[in-house]
Amino acid sequence: MKKLLAAAFAASLTIASAAPSFAEDTGKVGVVVKIGGIPWFNAMNAGIDEQAEKLGVDATMIGPTSADPALQVRAIEDLIAQGVKVIGVVPNDAKVLEPVLQKAQDNNIIVLTHESPSQKGATWDFELASAQGFGEAHGKLLAEKMGGKGEYAVFVGSLTGPLHNAWADAAIEYITENYPDMKVVGDRYGVAEDVDKSRSTALDLMSAHPDLKGFMAFGSQGPIGAGRAIQERRMIGNVFVVGPSSPGQSRRLIKSGALAGGFMWNPKQAGEVFVTLADKLMKGEKIEDGETIEGLGVVHPDFENRNIIVDQLVAINKSTVDKLAAMGL
Repeated sequence: MKKLLAAAFAASLTIASAAPSFAEDTGKVGVVVKIGGIPWFNAMNAGIDEQAEKLGVDATMIGPTSADPALQVRAIEDLIAQGVKVIGVVPNDAKVLEPVLQKAQDNNIIVLTHESPSQKGATWDFELASAQGFGEAHGKLLAEKMGGKGEYAVFVGSLTGPLHNAWADAAIEYITENYPDMKVVGDRYGVAEDVDKSRSTALDLMSAHPDLKGFMAFGSQGPIGAGRAIQERRMIGNVFVVGPSSPGQSRRLIKSGALAGGFMWNPKQAGEVFVTLADKLMKGEKIEDGETIEGLGVVHPDFENRNIIVDQLVAINKSTVDKLAAMGL
């Protein structure tokens, strides 16, 4: 499977290391993530590989070289052609993927998504944090760091990614209701899956808005880029950056104060859940209300919208970042 994928997508995709091959009747699983080669999805790949080894599932992670929905569509089309039994996706653009995910379903392929609640074409979507809770936690943290006053900007991974924008909605609403002296600057900026774009956008915004006091970045590369911009401008302690990040990548920025912190869930755990759910559904088992699923705990599924959502927030700050980084996150 890995050789076939590499041949088809060598120019545009990063093929993560695959778990060992098992008997054909176990089925094959392909997980298409937003972008390959960054720490967040490297950790997810480790979870996929380890759980695949544990459960005897043939699973492969596929990471496009850029956060381009068209590359995800191509990867999913290839997996459909190969006749895999399960396709997992972390979508860059939920709407763009709808037709190809429906095509997978029409070919009797189980479709699992993550970071895309109520995704059309998905058999199930799973989340390790609710959109409301995740957004509000970051809104509260930014308000605390800014002293409840000043201008702030919001970064998301893309303007079409539903979950990042749902987090932003919840965070902005929380701040608006509780901190009337805080004002959001401009529109959202879809740069938070790219360190360089996040950095340059942060630098431009600080130049254009001298009173800017904060950045809230949803997307693992957004806090890194904005934090580097804070360092360059020597604005540590004057401008605050919050958002989810990979602790191994963000540790120095957090220790220096250039990145104030944030919250995350464990991407390695998310990789494990992809394989756990794939294995369960390939065996014909149903998702039941109140059951315990490894990696998710006790679940209460939304059967109408096909969502399984739990809250497992992990704080990233000066006190926790070393331990989290040591875990390979």
